[in-house]
Amino acid sequence: MPDHDDTIAERLNARLDTLTRAERQLADTILSNYPVSGLGSITQVAHSAGVSTPTVARMVQKLGFAGYPDFQAALRVELEAKISGPIARRETWAGHAPGGHILNRFTEAVIDNIRQCLSQIDPTDFDAACDLLADPDRRVHVAGGRITRVLADYLFLHLQMLRPGVVHLQGQSNGWPQYLLDVAEGDVVVIFDLRRYESTTLKLAEMATDRGAEIVLFTDQWRSPVHVLARHCLTGRTVVPSAWDSAISTLLLVETVVAAVQERTWAETRTRMETLDDMFDRTKLFRKFT
Repeated sequence: MPDHDDTIAERLNARLDTLTRAERQLADTILSNYPVSGLGSITQVAHSAGVSTPTVARMVQKLGFAGYPDFQAALRVELEAKISGPIARRETWAGHAPGGHILNRFTEAVIDNIRQCLSQIDPTDFDAACDLLADPDRRVHVAGGRITRVLADYLFLHLQMLRPGVVHLQGQSNGWPQYLLDVAEGDVVVIFDLRRYESTTLKLAEMATDRGAEIVLFTDQWRSPVHVLARHCLTGRTVVPSAWDSAISTLLLVETVVAAVQERTWAETRTRMETLDDMFDRTKLFRKFT
């Protein structure tokens, strides 16, 4: 079994250009309900994808596995990681934590997350997501979950300064339907969903899609179930020596998106920011040192 840390989904996405038509068809099937879609027998997976069993065997070898059993073993490890809670995650790393101070170990893990995140992201897909968020003809609605709401709030505050027509879906999920009343066809709904994925977030994505909205998803390397509905999926890596997942690589993507949208909207954004600064001066929100 390969000893690197890439998920099977990441390996598939990285190798799509090298796959045959039948192998691409198989990859699409596996990614559509990942990782559960790859846990059946080799015959079942081949039948679901409409390909032959030798096609399945060849593709898993292209991914670096000796055979289908090794491929499935790796999927089961990923599934276990995907559904694990904070206590289980803490016990996983604490049992064989490397030496050195937590500051060094944690920082090294974060740097590795960022490096792998950047190596896996598709610049074309990233640019297309930024184009959607910068489009003045589309309203942007931003939502997060129990913990990821802080990331949603951070993105909302910046986008609101950059452009008009930005809405933050605040509060508990039972209040989201009233926001969805104003979601129109062609609008963009940005959703943050990291493991453990929230059922209400998936329902929000389904309802927004029904109204004709485009979904931009920020998620982790295992990918939220929302990804099957998302037009663009921005994936950050989250594993650190902690009971909690790290949001740093996701925050990096958020801040890069803000910078990219700013450049696309600068003519209007500059005027908005000058007006905003004038309002801040009038309210004396910030201290002046001159």
